[in-house]
Amino acid sequence: MGFSQALSGLNAAASSLDVQGNNIANSQTVGFKSSNAQFSDVFANSKVGLGTRVSTVLQDFSEGNLEATSRNLDLGISGQGFFRFQQAGQVVYSRNGQLTMTPDGYLQNSQGARLMGFGANAAGDVQRGGQPEILRVAADEMPASATTQVATTFNLDSRVTDQDLRQTTLRTDSATPPATENIEYHFSNNFTAYDSLGNPRNISVYYEKTGANNWTARMAMDGQALMDNAAPPAVEEYDLLFDVNGQLRAGVGDVDADGNIAGGIPFSSADFMANEPADLNFAMNIAGSTQFGNTSTTSSLTQNGYTSGALIGIAIEDDGTVTRNYANEQSLAAGQVAMANFRNPEGLKPEGDNAWSATQASGQELVGPPGTGLLGTIESGAIETSNVDMASELVSMIVTQRAYQANSQTIKTQDEVLQTAINLR
Repeated sequence: MGFSQALSGLNAAASSLDVQGNNIANSQTVGFKSSNAQFSDVFANSKVGLGTRVSTVLQDFSEGNLEATSRNLDLGISGQGFFRFQQAGQVVYSRNGQLTMTPDGYLQNSQGARLMGFGANAAGDVQRGGQPEILRVAADEMPASATTQVATTFNLDSRVTDQDLRQTTLRTDSATPPATENIEYHFSNNFTAYDSLGNPRNISVYYEKTGANNWTARMAMDGQALMDNAAPPAVEEYDLLFDVNGQLRAGVGDVDADGNIAGGIPFSSADFMANEPADLNFAMNIAGSTQFGNTSTTSSLTQNGYTSGALIGIAIEDDGTVTRNYANEQSLAAGQVAMANFRNPEGLKPEGDNAWSATQASGQELVGPPGTGLLGTIESGAIETSNVDMASELVSMIVTQRAYQANSQTIKTQDEVLQTAINLR
């Protein structure tokens, strides 16, 4: 008679209850992956087995549900993969994306593990393909950027005549009092450009019809006319020519084949900006502009300059790009979250705090940006809930409890049989 089989059954059932209890305890833990105990029978060169044992505790890495939150630093993974963190000098992996930002700009979880990814240079270009590093969001103010490109499309009314001319007075130098000149025009538009210090400058363009399908454009900044380099200087003029179908004739007059006004538009700081910023010189593209018998109007106008701006917040995109948003309505990438996956995720070693470390059984990490290969995408403002199925765990717990009771009954029966043998006379 032996008690080893029943004893092994009790130990195995107790271990299974430990696993189930841990699953239930972590049913509300973000990013938690449930486990289950697997058993194997025990034989020792005999026809009757010696019982059972827990062969392994296997984790289930299936996805949990994504649950929306109100925080933009809550990240969930839709698909496969893990966030890559550095904790106490060790690289660990987690599905828990509940992050906060430290005063010095690091993104970390509640255990102090810092999120890793691909860094970005000063221009906001992410350096993908290199070794992942700890991401840091610098709080530096974005410097101003002078306007270098202006693109506009407009229609000039082909029906206008000399009787439709208007007149304005522009300064022609920076003297006190300044010299002025009256110019005539049929249509004008305005836009804001920025100098090298981020000062907004009002650029006005005056269009005058000077012949059949011919127009002359004159420009001014802050009310002062752009002057040529002649002696004596005169108001700078640009000739725009249209064909009989109302289309701009690129490569003719002062418009080159790409639709740019030839030579760019130069405003000298000595004449216009009191020698404080650098000279302003921008390319002006008017490709697509027309001359139809319709009201003169500007249909689009863009420019690429901006003033300086303070950091007002960050956003994390689906591809993991960490974007800094500034008060000047500009954005700049601070880096990109790196994700990792494994050939055998079940071989990862649990480290606690919702983190795992790589082992020989898991294989080498496969690192890349979110949304590439088998790596999932990132959902900002969401967390991945535990994948514990509470109903299944409760049923399994009942079954395990019955197994424990049955093994206890086996011990009781063995004891009664043994007692009977002892009492033989």
